[in-house]
Amino acid sequence: MLNPEPLSYPDPTASRPWDARLARRLVAPLIHTWVTPNHLTTLRLAVGLAAAAAFIPGSFGWSNIAALLLILSNFLDHTDGELARLSGKTSRAGHLYDLASDAAVTVLLFVAIGVGIAARPGTGLAVPPAILGLVAGSAVALIFYLRMRIEALLGKAATRQASLGGFETEDVLYLLPLATLSDALVPLLLAASICTPLFAIWVVFDYQKVLRRDRRLATGVGR
Repeated sequence: MLNPEPLSYPDPTASRPWDARLARRLVAPLIHTWVTPNHLTTLRLAVGLAAAAAFIPGSFGWSNIAALLLILSNFLDHTDGELARLSGKTSRAGHLYDLASDAAVTVLLFVAIGVGIAARPGTGLAVPPAILGLVAGSAVALIFYLRMRIEALLGKAATRQASLGGFETEDVLYLLPLATLSDALVPLLLAASICTPLFAIWVVFDYQKVLRRDRRLATGVGR
């Protein structure tokens, strides 16, 4: 079976994101059932794709439904890894499946938001919203790919997200309903189309540093 690889935490509960701790409690009863981590990864992917699809109509109601679905998808993203750790069903292939699901949901999310905004009259944007969504989504895809390569060279710890008080960087997605309720998807998309390419550039430089370090170690330089 394809199951996510375990994350290396120094303690099962300490210094862990709050949603991961909650997910661990919820999946504990599934350890000895037919449910596998892959089932949960697939469920997360399905809910995430549904969230992206719900953004496409561009209406106020559907956008808020999409935001709620995305919150659920983001939370479900923790359940497969927690079940894998608790049950001992882990694999590299499962970890890659999890990463691919994360990338697909995030990329399609920005594209769908752009398409949805384009369906509205008078967005006030000089660039078509669908193009902005594609720019943000493409940058996210590049970030995922490069971080996966960095992880392959240096291990999972090298790509661990910054966290503070039990919250990780990705937890900003839990605030998406605030943007949909206040009808602020246009500035959100505009900010994403600027910030994600800038972050992608930073990851490119980081990846280049990792490659140079790996070459030096391979040739014995700097030992």
